[in-house]
Amino acid sequence: MKYSYKIKLSDREHAVDFVKSAEKCDFDIDVFYNRVIIDAKSILGVLSLDFSKVLTVQCADRDEEFEKTLEKYCA
Repeated sequence: MKYSYKIKLSDREHAVDFVKSAEKCDFDIDVFYNRVIIDAKSILGVLSLDFSKVLTVQCADRDEEFEKTLEKYCA
């Protein structure tokens, strides 16, 4: 089962926080923007996204700490 969330990262610091939190998870996490899919654990990939847009995060599993990070950036 996949879990989806809508988030908005407004600056570089938010992106770094998001990626650091994603890196702690032992399952796949993808970020979708239009037709582009980025690995949420890739700092370069996440930094290349348009921070003015709402992003969709899709997780292969759940993690309580990562969900707390997602709540901070919930759109």
